[in-house]
Amino acid sequence: MRQLRLILTLVTTATLTAALPQTLFGDERIFVSSDRHTLGTAENLTASLRIVDIDGDKDLDVIIANGRHWPQQNFLMINQGRARFSVQRSLGQGRRTSYATEAADLDGDGDLDIAVGNDMAPNRVFLNDGAGHFQQGTDFGEISSIRSLTLADIDADGHVDILATCRGRQNHMYLNDGTGHFAAGRPFGQRNDSTIDVAVGDWDGDGHSDLFLANRDMQQNYILLNDGHTNFTSRILFGSGKDQTRAIAVADMNADGFPDVVAGNIGQPNTVYLGDGQGRVRAAVNFGREDGQTYALVVTDMDNDGDLDLVAGNAAQQNAVFFNQGNGIGYQEVRFGAASHATYGLDTGDMDGDGFPDIAVANSGSRNHIFLNRPQKTSSR
Repeated sequence: MRQLRLILTLVTTATLTAALPQTLFGDERIFVSSDRHTLGTAENLTASLRIVDIDGDKDLDVIIANGRHWPQQNFLMINQGRARFSVQRSLGQGRRTSYATEAADLDGDGDLDIAVGNDMAPNRVFLNDGAGHFQQGTDFGEISSIRSLTLADIDADGHVDILATCRGRQNHMYLNDGTGHFAAGRPFGQRNDSTIDVAVGDWDGDGHSDLFLANRDMQQNYILLNDGHTNFTSRILFGSGKDQTRAIAVADMNADGFPDVVAGNIGQPNTVYLGDGQGRVRAAVNFGREDGQTYALVVTDMDNDGDLDLVAGNAAQQNAVFFNQGNGIGYQEVRFGAASHATYGLDTGDMDGDGFPDIAVANSGSRNHIFLNRPQKTSSR
């Protein structure tokens, strides 16, 4: 296997932010919740959630994966408009040890279906009737220690495939035949990787989807390059080689036209790796706490200013939004939620229809909450 080491120009966050001009904030954002902004009343072991319109009524609903290592019921929370989640439906008949729910049109009929990934239990597809009611589809993959699912068209045939990551076991990709049936798994990564998350993007600009692996347990993080035939034999390493990375995202954080990598870490700061579009990193920028405990990451424009911000879900620390100061280097941190919660997953979307993305958090052992994105008027400084 050909292995390429990233050439890093390491620059500390302090050095980079010191050169930034002072920004005037007249309309800062805050994130508010209440006892009425919960996704149900139970304190489940929620591992992840996704915000999507599952019933086609133009507002955003929430799919919730519960259980982790212990069987629990998965749920659909149906938005009645303006972030009022007063209807709850079960997803599936039985309880499972679910870590992941992801939504995409898996059978090509134009509505959103759901793939559920479980820890040491069969994984399953649920097919949408178009109105947000789901029938059990096929199982996929082998029983393993699933930690996340990523849905993307990996082989560029027009059908959405499934990437399944496993802690301490082989990761697999499952190629879709276009009807929501999936072929036997094809391995990716190394056999004993502790991969918690995988992202998809074109790192080297060749037009093919590459894979970005977040490895825990002090293992090397790396990018698997696609040769154009869905073979991933070339690796590009990033990070220290001993990071504890649980979440990963790929996006153009500095608006230079090239993808960057964002790594959410535990026991250390999170990092943005700025890419040069040719398979190299030209700078690595830390953000967040030195002893960070980030379990989930989302990249989106939270303040509608045209650049991409970062939302981090943390365990035993408050969650945080990091507002991009425009160059992918400086970030203003705004915390939200309780420091005592263990946020295993989160997602963003405009659930109340005001034009700004809100946040839903998946808490293990406490209630799942909606945090509404609101302005906080402040004087310029």
